[in-house]
Amino acid sequence: MKKNLLALILTLAMALSLAACGGGDAPADSAGSGNSGEAPSAETQEPADSGSGDKKVYEVGISQFVTHDALDAATQGFIAAMNDKLGEDGWHYDLQNAANDPATCSTIANSFVSKNVDLIMANATPAVQAAAAATGDIPILGTSVTEYGVAFNIENFSGTLGTNVSGTSDLAPLDQQAEMIKEWYPDAKTVGLLYCSNEANSQYQVDTVQGFLEGMGFTCTQYAFTDSNDVAAVCQTAADASDVLYIPTDNTAASNTPIIDNICHGTIPVFCGEEGICAGCGIATLSISYYDIGYKTGEMAAQILTEGADISTMPIEYAPEFVKKYNPPMCEALNITAPEGYEAIG
Repeated sequence: MKKNLLALILTLAMALSLAACGGGDAPADSAGSGNSGEAPSAETQEPADSGSGDKKVYEVGISQFVTHDALDAATQGFIAAMNDKLGEDGWHYDLQNAANDPATCSTIANSFVSKNVDLIMANATPAVQAAAAATGDIPILGTSVTEYGVAFNIENFSGTLGTNVSGTSDLAPLDQQAEMIKEWYPDAKTVGLLYCSNEANSQYQVDTVQGFLEGMGFTCTQYAFTDSNDVAAVCQTAADASDVLYIPTDNTAASNTPIIDNICHGTIPVFCGEEGICAGCGIATLSISYYDIGYKTGEMAAQILTEGADISTMPIEYAPEFVKKYNPPMCEALNITAPEGYEAIG
């Protein structure tokens, strides 16, 4: 009887042991490394599986100040260059748009810092200013920034910031933009300079252009709007008091070209600092390719990430060429023919 009892106990112990060893095929953590299930607030690009656990996949945050043709082209150029240099499987980007709100630029920059991204690409002056305020360690490359010395209050700017910030500029020769007005309308007397007062680089451009125009004999008046809410009122005042209007490279103006065109179309010529604004409401521009400066920014990013380039010694890069362009429908509405040497905006 004792032997039978002992055998029964041994049999039960063996069964329990086998049960404990079974069912261990499932991993302890079955969650993947993808999205958490929340809908993304902006565009993200997930890297493809490289097939090698040793390959570095770089994380890049892209902060774009507002949606319009020029900034969109710069972002597209940056992404194209990064894909060319690193391969689509070599990096991952998080594209965030601040919708023309400087405060949102700060929120975006701080989120990139908290994620400890490898590099921040900041598209437009408010975006690069916010990124620089958020971190002094993560490399920051700006693009579509007209004058970095103005953006960062650096007197006698030498072309290199000496910090974790560098990038590309969208500055076109302002003296040549002023000369365009004289070329097209030599008999004009008054020029209204229309711009957003909250954009430091816009103030820099109109101050500089005003000096050139006054040297040619024009009378200039600055008309500043503070944001999208007063563009129409300020533009109407400027149009009523001027023979010609000039709009610099200005993000708020670029976002409100339909309003400006509604006031000026067929009544007053508008000369612009860049092609996107000119296509929306202008007659002529001396412009750059924003895609090209974005692409150059991507090349600079690749040098920093994969070649160990020191961003503090990288000088600001500028567009390689400038093109005179005109807007055919606007010329037709004003019954004027473009001078020789201008390309039509397609």
